Amino acid sequence: MLEFCREHEIQHDVCGKIIVASEENERSQLDKIFQRGIENGLLGIRKITAAEAIEIEPNVRAVEALWVPQAGIVDYGIVARKYAEIFQSKGGEVFVNQKVVAIKDTNAGIVLETEESQSVIQGKSWEASFFVNCSGLYSDHIARLTGEKLKVQIIPFRGEYYELKPASEHLVRNLIYPVPNPDFPFLGVHFTRMIHGGIEAGPNAVLAFQREGYSRWDLNFKELGETLAFSGFRKIARKYWREGWAEMQRSYSKAHFIRALQRLVPAIKPDDVVPGRAGVRAMACDRDGNLLDDFLFLERPRILNVCNAPSPAATASLAIGETVAEMVVKRIG
Repeated sequence: MLEFCREHEIQHDVCGKIIVASEENERSQLDKIFQRGIENGLLGIRKITAAEAIEIEPNVRAVEALWVPQAGIVDYGIVARKYAEIFQSKGGEVFVNQKVVAIKDTNAGIVLETEESQSVIQGKSWEASFFVNCSGLYSDHIARLTGEKLKVQIIPFRGEYYELKPASEHLVRNLIYPVPNPDFPFLGVHFTRMIHGGIEAGPNAVLAFQREGYSRWDLNFKELGETLAFSGFRKIARKYWREGWAEMQRSYSKAHFIRALQRLVPAIKPDDVVPGRAGVRAMACDRDGNLLDDFLFLERPRILNVCNAPSPAATASLAIGETVAEMVVKRIG
């Protein structure tokens, strides 16, 4: 990714980050993260004292921390648009607003039927010698259209952010991350300096009431019912109900969100932040209530379904794309 950004002159900054143990009981988990970083060949990663952490982030609260110098920031919207530009320069075409409603595997190839949409090309059938499904929040729906009998389902979790007001941006220099809770499958709120300026604080993790539920008021009864009826989700809800309730409180109460931020930066006050954007994470869940933390590729003779690409999928997108391409080339020769 660094090589790609340098080659195409995409603005980025390898600014480093600190992962903070705010409590004594988090030291052991910090040790595990440090060991994992060493095993994966991260150069320069090191454990630092509370005093050293304050030298890097003067307002942080830490009993111990990790310094990860290789972490960086970029605008992935720009990266994705550059991908599209390169693809189009090589003869590819990009079409948006094409809702797939049927997929047929015929003797001649794969035929995709789309619903009429906002596109200038309406209700068009698409023909392909090979079909790759990387549709994120709807990857399980599309996979089922190809004939897959899935044992997993995508559960949409919305992550909501606040932004530091310009006058309060001095409280955070770069990236401040917490030690993840090993008993909860989400990272927790953290601070991120954005490449075009500004500091994001968050996200929480709450169930979205529809697949593309970017607002807490977005509701699709069919999609919500699909989630609630799935046995895997019900098992997750029973297992993590306390953590889930805390996340919901942070969604509807700014005071609760601020308290979570203050674990990392105690100087943060309610008047320092304003509501920001939100994203929806596609979490693949099996029937036993396990959230998949690895890739899930399902292959058929002329079809490849990518049904799970967990974080950090954006950072690793070129490597993932290379893997997908190799699988396709192996099939078609």
